[in-house]
Amino acid sequence: MQVIENMEFGGERPLFGSNDLLLKNVTVHAGESALKCCSNIEAIDCRFEGKYPFWHVDGFVVRNCLFTEGARAALWYSRDLVMTGTRVDAPKMFREMERLSLSDVCIPDAAETLWHCKDITLRDVEVANADYLFMHCSDIDIDRYRQQGNYSFQYCRNVTIRNAVIDSKDAFWNTDNVTVIDSTLTGEYLGWHSRGLKLVRCRISGTQPLCYAEDLILEDCVFDTDCDLAFEDSTLHAHIISPVTSIKNPRSGRIEAPSVGEIILDEHCKAPADCEIVATRIS
Repeated sequence: MQVIENMEFGGERPLFGSNDLLLKNVTVHAGESALKCCSNIEAIDCRFEGKYPFWHVDGFVVRNCLFTEGARAALWYSRDLVMTGTRVDAPKMFREMERLSLSDVCIPDAAETLWHCKDITLRDVEVANADYLFMHCSDIDIDRYRQQGNYSFQYCRNVTIRNAVIDSKDAFWNTDNVTVIDSTLTGEYLGWHSRGLKLVRCRISGTQPLCYAEDLILEDCVFDTDCDLAFEDSTLHAHIISPVTSIKNPRSGRIEAPSVGEIILDEHCKAPADCEIVATRIS
């Protein structure tokens, strides 16, 4: 493997088409596509300032690096990425990628990040300003994760999330086969139009959660008091271990809770309109 150490590059495509390359303490200044169409690349303690540094890359490792704000859209159309100990200040990262693993990574401006990617593993990752994160992604495995940003995980499939704190309006819309375990979910309109969403030992807050959902499962979850008008037009089996402020027109299934402040069942409840609601106390 060729080693490039303590050097600086700039301009357009300075390392285009490189293979079997180790970069150590390298700075890539303003320019475009520094490592386009490369394979088997390892970058350690590097700084990326220019746009699109890793496009169409087959196999690469990024360790203890920094992507500045100017390195926007840095990793697209690539596969087999391992990124550790890295800070990403640039938005619109990770598009059309396969098999990517991120650990100990911070992305403070994660807008429009991780679109159309599959086979994703995240460990100890923190993101902020993450509007429209994970659009149309699949096969995601996440543990020890913090997120702030709205409209996340829309149209995702086959997702498992553990030990997460997710602050996101409109999270998990139109998803298939998503499981969230031991996590805190904050935001309005959680999980609308989802299919096979399963929440286990989660704390949930935000108005009108979990409406228009199919085959929804809740196990030992806690609802905050602002979770009102829950479960409209949903099919579900829910075991909730806290009081529920209000439930509106669930379609079918069973809901268990210690108490329910209000149950709204009106002419708009869709067939079969036979959801069983079991509560110790109903106000």
